[in-house]
Amino acid sequence: MKVLMTGAMGQVAYELQRESQKHMLYAFSKDKLDITDVLQVNDVLEALKPDFVINTAAYTKVDKAEEESELAFAVNRDGAKNLSLACAKIGSTLLQLSTDYVFDGKKTNPYLETDAVNPLSIYGQSKWEGEEAIRQNLEKHFIIRVSGIFGVHGNNFVKTILKISRERPHLKIVNDQTTCPTPAKAIAEMIWKIIDKNSEDFGTYHYCSNPMTSWYEFAKNFVSNVTPIPTSEYPTPAKRPAYSALNCEKINKNFNIHQPNWKEGLKDVIRELSAS
Repeated sequence: MKVLMTGAMGQVAYELQRESQKHMLYAFSKDKLDITDVLQVNDVLEALKPDFVINTAAYTKVDKAEEESELAFAVNRDGAKNLSLACAKIGSTLLQLSTDYVFDGKKTNPYLETDAVNPLSIYGQSKWEGEEAIRQNLEKHFIIRVSGIFGVHGNNFVKTILKISRERPHLKIVNDQTTCPTPAKAIAEMIWKIIDKNSEDFGTYHYCSNPMTSWYEFAKNFVSNVTPIPTSEYPTPAKRPAYSALNCEKINKNFNIHQPNWKEGLKDVIRELSAS
């Protein structure tokens, strides 16, 4: 199966390339394929005619998006739309990564794919509108909402906290945002399983790790100099959902894909970072 991937420099894309030995993967970074350029998208997809397109390209600077909203929507909404229309022309299936930030965090039990969305931030809204663009233009799609991605490559919470912990004697981390940090490697493995199955169970899915935790409790597993604080003591330009755990029963039922344990994934990431 021929697979085209956007956003080749990202952390999930990095793991997809490491796990791609048996796949014909064409990985494009932004300088080779800018998904906001509709003509370039059409030309590249028409030339390659991939069976599957994985869109990992995204604007992910959650706070910066509040002041760079045009860019966030150009990438996360318009880029997704460009890919969906190009896929429709050549009969390709599109797998789009989305986010738990499409929800407002008012629930107290894991979000289902059918739950109403209500993004609190420009980032969340732009990802949601990207989802909708795909649904409107392409039947053959998988939209996978993921949560708190971390790994050995790129920028993420784990690497940032490790760096800051070496520079400061004490760190304050919010303890009232419930989430499910998910290893980039596990997300890559999930994507390849969906592609390998070549299923027509198209639609929206949730995938994240377990158990659910707070950012403070998560950080305590790899640094010691941390103190819990409420979100009110750490104001940010973009609001985050107070609760964004995802229900993953649908992806388990349709693809036999189980939630990874983030503690095991974290051990692997710390081990590899220490060895590098």
